[in-house]
Amino acid sequence: MMIAKFIIMKTTIVTIATIFLVGSITPFVNAEGVPAWVKNNAGWWADGTISESEFIQGIQFLIKDGIIVIPPTAVSAEKSQSVPAWVKNNAGWWADGTITDTEFINGIQHLIKTGVISLPTSESKSPDSAPKTTSDGSRLVELQADLDKCKDIFQSYARYDCVDKAKLKITEYEYEQKSTQYVVGSATYYFPGAEFEISPTGQALLTIKMLVKNTGSTDNISLFCTGPAFCNYDVWNGKDVFHYSTNDFTNGNIVLTPGKAREFTMLFGPMIPIPGSTKFIYDPAKDYVFRISEPWGSATIPLNLQ
Repeated sequence: MMIAKFIIMKTTIVTIATIFLVGSITPFVNAEGVPAWVKNNAGWWADGTISESEFIQGIQFLIKDGIIVIPPTAVSAEKSQSVPAWVKNNAGWWADGTITDTEFINGIQHLIKTGVISLPTSESKSPDSAPKTTSDGSRLVELQADLDKCKDIFQSYARYDCVDKAKLKITEYEYEQKSTQYVVGSATYYFPGAEFEISPTGQALLTIKMLVKNTGSTDNISLFCTGPAFCNYDVWNGKDVFHYSTNDFTNGNIVLTPGKAREFTMLFGPMIPIPGSTKFIYDPAKDYVFRISEPWGSATIPLNLQ
C-alpha cells in the first residue's frame, strides 16, 4: 500500500555553507504528530507491498504540495538512480518504532542529495501553482490525505461515513494495483490471488478474497449466495464441485449501486452443518478454478494452487 501528510517543522539553519564544505547531510528537520497510517505506508514499502517508484513519487508529491518542507540540501555531483538498501531498511525500522522520525528524514535528505528525489523550486511549492501529478504513488497519497481529513468532522455519523468511504477508496486502489481484473457483465472482479494452506490437522484451507465493482450498469446489480447449496460462486477441479464453509455476504446478497464497490471473502475448508456444505479436498494433480455464475454474467478464474 505511500508516505503522506506528515508535518516537518524547520529548525534554525546556523550555516548552509557547512553543507557545501563538508558535503554531509545534517538533520535540519523534525517530524511531529505523524499519523499512524503514514508509518504503515513506510512499512509497506519496506516489505515490498508498494514499489520503490511509488515511494519516490509519493515523496515528490508531498514536497511539491508543501506538505513536507525540506530546507536547502546540497546535491552531490555523483547521482544515483535507485534507493540505497539502508534507506529502505530505515523505512521499516521507522514503521516499527526502532528509529526516530529525524533518523528517517535523514534518509529522505540522502535521496535528495543523490538526485533520486528532486527538490521543487519555491514557485512549484506554492499551493496555487503546484502541479498535481496523477502518478499511482501520488494517488495513494491523496487518498490517505482524504482519510486523514475525516478526523476533523465534528458529527460522529458524518465522520464515520467519511472514514468508511475513504477506506473503501484506498481498498479499491490497492486491489487495482495488485489484482487481475475479470469483467463479468456489468461487474468487474479484482482478484489478487488465492490464499491456500494445509492446516496442522491436514485440512486444506482455501480463502478467496476479492473486490467487485458495478462498473457497467446504471442500475443496481446483486451478487447472490444465500447458502452453500444456493450460491452463484463455487470452486471446481474439473470433476468435483466445492461449496464454501463460510463467507461474509450480508443476508445472502451483495447489492452494488452504480459505481459502488465491495470486498468479499469466501473460505473453502471443513464441512459445516449447513445443507450443501462440502469439505474442500486438495489434489495437486488437478487444476482448481473459482466459478462465478450470476444471471447477468459468468467467469472461470484460475486459482493456481501450490
